[in-house]
Amino acid sequence: MTTPQSTVLITGASSGFGEEFAKQYAKRGHRLVLVARRLDRLEALAVTLREQYKVDVLVEQVDLSNIAAITDLHARLTEQSVEVDVLINNAGHGLQGPFLDSPLDATMSMIQLDIASLTAMTQVFGQDMRTRKRGQILQIASILAYQGVENYAVYSAAKSYVLRFGEALHREFKRDNVTVTTLCPGLSDTGFVSNAGQRMTPMLRSIMMPAPPVVRAGIQALDAGRISVVAGLANKMNVVLMWATPRRIHQALLSKIMNG
Repeated sequence: MTTPQSTVLITGASSGFGEEFAKQYAKRGHRLVLVARRLDRLEALAVTLREQYKVDVLVEQVDLSNIAAITDLHARLTEQSVEVDVLINNAGHGLQGPFLDSPLDATMSMIQLDIASLTAMTQVFGQDMRTRKRGQILQIASILAYQGVENYAVYSAAKSYVLRFGEALHREFKRDNVTVTTLCPGLSDTGFVSNAGQRMTPMLRSIMMPAPPVVRAGIQALDAGRISVVAGLANKMNVVLMWATPRRIHQALLSKIMNG
């Protein structure tokens, strides 16, 4: 369990889940380190949180797809005696479309951010937590981690990595009193659909969850020391159905939903 004096580092904090994590942790009185590429969005959010919740907020403009930038971020925080007690590995993006028609640069960029950068952040800040014998890490995966989905081939594979990586580290880090939990959201109202290049449909809009309850589920699961959590009753039922129905049938259904 964190205390109000704990410092929370949130990646991808300029919008979507990251912005909501910042709001909920600020409401709890935590010091924040907000990390993203869009400095203007970060600074505006920081001003709002400082005024509304009277918390300390440090803004760091970082391109996390550059691994050297991650080690530089860690070095800067260390120089400022900033100890990260909670790491929210939220930064990432999706890409929708036929695999062979997707630009290779865009595909590799997504793999770099969703897999390599998350792995680097976990190791760099996880080492500090191991030394201090305390800490929390929340990995943000997706319900698509449980099933390869048509036109989301690389994204669903990347999120499967995040889920399995988080599950393994949950056991590894436990001996050092560090909690690793993986949050698997379903489709949520965070701008993901448009950012992934997908057309919004009435069906997609009807199943979207707002960001606040998803983030709340992640924080509660992390504080409870859970290995992973699927946010939302409908999404939990979806995961159960994945195991209860033939894989090809569920894949066809989920692909239909996700692609309209």
